[in-house]
Amino acid sequence: MHLLLLWNSPRKAEDRLLVGTLDVVLDSSARVAPYRILHQTQDSQVYWAVACGSSRKEITKHWEWLENNLLQTLSIFDNEEDITTFVKGKIHGIIAEENKNQQPQSEEDPGKFKEAELKMRKQFGMPEVEKLVNYYSCSYWKGRVPRQGWLYLTVNHLCFYSFLLGKEVTLVIQWVDVTQLEKNATLLFPECIKVSTRDSELYFSMFLNINETFKLMEQLANIAMRQLLDNESFLQDKSLPKPRKPLKNISALKRDLDARAKNECYRATFRLPKDECLDGHTDCTLWTPFNKMHIPGQMFVSNNYICFASKAEEACHLIIPLREVTIVEKADSSSVLPSPLSISTKSKMTFFFANLKDRDFLVQRISDFLQRTPSKKPLSIILLTLCYSVPSISVFIFQEVPELPSSSPLAVSPTSALNNRPVNFCAGEVPTASQGLLKLFRRNSEELLGPKGAKEKMKEESWNIHFFEYGRGMCMYRTTKTRELVQKGIPENLRGELWLLFSGAWNEMVTHPGYYADLVEKSMGKYNLATEEIERDLHRSMPEHPAFQNELGIAALRRVLTAYAFRNPTIGYCQAMNIVTSVLLLYCNEEEAFWLLVALCERMLPDYYNTRVVGALVDQGIFEELTREYLPQLSEKMQELGVISTISLSWFLTLFLSVMPFESAVVIVDCFFYEGIKFILQVSLAILDANVEKLLQCCDEGEAMTILGRYLDNVVNRQSVSPPIPHLHALLTSGDDPPLEIDIFDLIKTSYEKFSNLKADDIEQMRFKQRLKVIQSLEDTAKKSVVRAVSGDIGFSIEELEELYVVFKAKYLMSCYWGNNRAAAARRDQSLPYLEQYRIDMEQFKELFITLTPWSCGAHTPVLAGRLFRLLDENRDSLINFKEFVTGMSGMYHGDLTDKLKVLYKLHLPPALNPEETESALEATSYFTEDVTTEVWNFNHQAWSCFAEEKGTSPQDYRYYLRMWAKEKESKKETIKDLPKMSQEQFIELCKTLYNMFSEDPVEQELYHAIATVASLLLRIGEVGKKFSNRPIRKSEDCKTNSSQDPVSEEESPTSEQSQNSTVEQQPRADHEDKTCRDVQPEKTEQENQTLGDGSGEGQGSPLQLLSDDETKDDMSMSSYSMVSTGSLQCEDIADDTVLVGCEGGSSAARYGSTIDTDWSISFEQILASMLTETALVNYFEKKVNILQKIKDQKKVERQFSSSSDYELSSVSG
Repeated sequence: MHLLLLWNSPRKAEDRLLVGTLDVVLDSSARVAPYRILHQTQDSQVYWAVACGSSRKEITKHWEWLENNLLQTLSIFDNEEDITTFVKGKIHGIIAEENKNQQPQSEEDPGKFKEAELKMRKQFGMPEVEKLVNYYSCSYWKGRVPRQGWLYLTVNHLCFYSFLLGKEVTLVIQWVDVTQLEKNATLLFPECIKVSTRDSELYFSMFLNINETFKLMEQLANIAMRQLLDNESFLQDKSLPKPRKPLKNISALKRDLDARAKNECYRATFRLPKDECLDGHTDCTLWTPFNKMHIPGQMFVSNNYICFASKAEEACHLIIPLREVTIVEKADSSSVLPSPLSISTKSKMTFFFANLKDRDFLVQRISDFLQRTPSKKPLSIILLTLCYSVPSISVFIFQEVPELPSSSPLAVSPTSALNNRPVNFCAGEVPTASQGLLKLFRRNSEELLGPKGAKEKMKEESWNIHFFEYGRGMCMYRTTKTRELVQKGIPENLRGELWLLFSGAWNEMVTHPGYYADLVEKSMGKYNLATEEIERDLHRSMPEHPAFQNELGIAALRRVLTAYAFRNPTIGYCQAMNIVTSVLLLYCNEEEAFWLLVALCERMLPDYYNTRVVGALVDQGIFEELTREYLPQLSEKMQELGVISTISLSWFLTLFLSVMPFESAVVIVDCFFYEGIKFILQVSLAILDANVEKLLQCCDEGEAMTILGRYLDNVVNRQSVSPPIPHLHALLTSGDDPPLEIDIFDLIKTSYEKFSNLKADDIEQMRFKQRLKVIQSLEDTAKKSVVRAVSGDIGFSIEELEELYVVFKAKYLMSCYWGNNRAAAARRDQSLPYLEQYRIDMEQFKELFITLTPWSCGAHTPVLAGRLFRLLDENRDSLINFKEFVTGMSGMYHGDLTDKLKVLYKLHLPPALNPEETESALEATSYFTEDVTTEVWNFNHQAWSCFAEEKGTSPQDYRYYLRMWAKEKESKKETIKDLPKMSQEQFIELCKTLYNMFSEDPVEQELYHAIATVASLLLRIGEVGKKFSNRPIRKSEDCKTNSSQDPVSEEESPTSEQSQNSTVEQQPRADHEDKTCRDVQPEKTEQENQTLGDGSGEGQGSPLQLLSDDETKDDMSMSSYSMVSTGSLQCEDIADDTVLVGCEGGSSAARYGSTIDTDWSISFEQILASMLTETALVNYFEKKVNILQKIKDQKKVERQFSSSSDYELSSVSG
């Protein structure tokens, strides 16, 4: 046996590499320590690391400890194998003990987490606003080779970094791009996490705690999906909950996310309001008087509730609102019942808890919450702190101020309490339904006297007995007995009350008194899209029921739906809400129906009732998955027929109310309010299971729908005391055999017998998985719709447009989580068309322009981007949508020289050219500030006026006006002659842009020479044109004619009229200028040859000799223009104060340093004609650029990865 003390001692290269590699595998960020103590036996070539140190002093300390505590013990062993086993066990034990002792301290030490966060930002180029949630050591499988490294989970990204044997692996994935998250185990990937995107599948394994990692990844991906689904909710979610006390914990964000997950589970389990936050939970036992037992479970305490859930599922659930609590008492502890606690309520119920840990702290917390309760609740409660002298007993009494008589049924029966409270929402209107409409419109009471009536009385008696044993109201013990009674059908007289209790709507109603009445008052008389849709559907809501064949029922339905639309504008109104609400109104008064609708839309069926019915599609995916699991023989057939997607939406959205007879469907609603979506899924499976044989024989979707429709139409409720209501929604089929009736209670019983093993937690897990798939599918659909909408007018291919859409959307989403104050982040409206939902501001556009433009202008590129943004932003809201974005990009990538020059030309005229950059020419201002919207409105107004005058005309007349409109729009198509002329100042800006554009080009010298030649010619053309523009107009008739061609100019301001007259004055000379341009062309060539060949000018030689490489590559220099003779063009370094002057007649007596000539102008045709004479310029603008390659490069640059690495190969090799 050898214990080797290595003080930076030399080793074989392969030994150094082996040790270094093992270290990197264990810790990707580890360096090989310069000092090590290794264990090796004589017959082995393997070293075992015992200790390491970064300094000689540290390693010496380790060696001294080994001498004192380990070396002497080794002498008692006989063989070397035992020594090795002992040393390994001893070292591992010491490490484990040390980690155990230091774990709490390391959690409180923020240093290590801060270091990891800084390293994450450095390696992945993340800004400071991107917060790290947690990081984990794991392996990323690249092919079949695992890469050990670190997985960083931030709020918006999943990042991975590994550096192994000189090879670096870097991954950055946005959570919004994740389409699937799975935790599975295969032969190739043992216990791994699979992360899927549209483009790839990534596998991560070798986690120390894979369950914790996967749960956190699910939470972060879920937040990202909320961002895509509902921007408003995401903006609220984005600010994670802040701890009440400053936390030293290194992963405060992770703790907040864990707390959020617990809150959501707590609220879902006990059906509590969305703003309820769990304060804590503890193990305890609850004395249940109905079976004389102490049931083990957990107590949950929050701001307004004390809840209990038994460990045995459904053995007992209890909800105690603090508003109902009167006494909290600590009793004597005993060996049988340690730490007991009793809680008494206003309904004279006492709940006895025991086995509470830290009971004193718990009682103090409950007391604190109780003291805060009165200010939030309608009941006035006074805290009387009466402390009795009896040892070990503390009593907190909360006495209600006697506003209501003690016999008030408020705590007993919610429905009766509200029915006794008169409410008048709209005086003078139809009276409000103060009770369920079914009581007002019971058509026949004979059934109440027959066998069905007797059965109904028995049901009521069963519930009364249950209330006596288990309690009534919100504090009722909810057990398997409760569920059994619900399955047998709730009596009609109790239906409204129990729906309110089981759904949790009662809690929200009593804590918001007067809320519904205020909403009704505010919403009445208001009109918007939601109210229009509501009015259209009012008379389609159960028209077969007498309650909705008169104004009382219709008015009540209108008020409830309108009030909810104003409460939740994000949802507003969605079809199917009217059907569900009409049933709620049959058994509840208006306020109760409203709060039941709130519970349904916002908690029990989340995201169901919106424009994209995402929640229903998510549960449809769950239904398909359950069908594959429970009915595998039918699943493939249903997928082939495409039936599930058709049936599930109608079943789930209306809770079977639209596909089943009313008296049967209402029993489904009973069970739904108690069980939640779990029951709807299991009943749906039972319906498919009952029709398996028939469905397997179907040939098409229609036949399958007929079978299921006929089955549902014959689900009957033989116990209903109400007369049968004609079922108008059923599918009628022909056949000789009479239909077989199915009893609704038999169907429910079968669903529990065959599919009751569905768990609520499993369904929530499946919902997350399906939500990823559904939302990403909807996003893909949106992308295709947008691309299809813009593809007709844009030169890009479908593939290019799709890639551009991805980049554009990513830039928008970045503003949501990194741009705190950007307007784009707060302006996404789900109700808008897909094309308008994603919009970016100028800063985001500049970032995209710089990376995607084929016209790179160096430091001048952001200026050009700003001009293009102003040109595209037609409605002046400082935001552009995707169509406007690709229109601008297409102008630079597609078309011929003329089209590209037209775009470049417009970028140097208002509104693209900022007044601060240069003075706007009046003519250009008049052209670009023309209100096209007003013009279109005027035409629309005239066209529709024609429609109004000829109301009785045939459809052919409409087509005539549409054709006329099309011709009008066609005639308005812009031509190059419509472009305004450019002033000398604007022309200088154009020259500056062209000069910067050609910098760094392979043929930049040729381009500089060409643009200098063109600029010289155009300056002289402008001078020549100025002479003609100063001549008096000989024919005033031309002015009148041209003026009459533009009706808009007659209505403009005097300034605009003056500008328009200037335009008219220049119009007669256009042809002459073109002719002049042609005449000047030979002269230009001679002058150029003379200029280029003559080096005898005043102090100036040949331009080619004067220009150095440094001068030509200086972005802010315009010295290249000195290639033109001084007689035609003087040029200094072009900056904001630069002046270019063309001299009259080519004279060398230039007006050097004079101001810009305001009479000078040039037209687009003249610029185009001059450009066409230079082959270098034509080739430059007509060369093809691959935008897909630009996009690929942009994605690489999007994350500025740090080039420096903390992991060097030299450190690995020792």
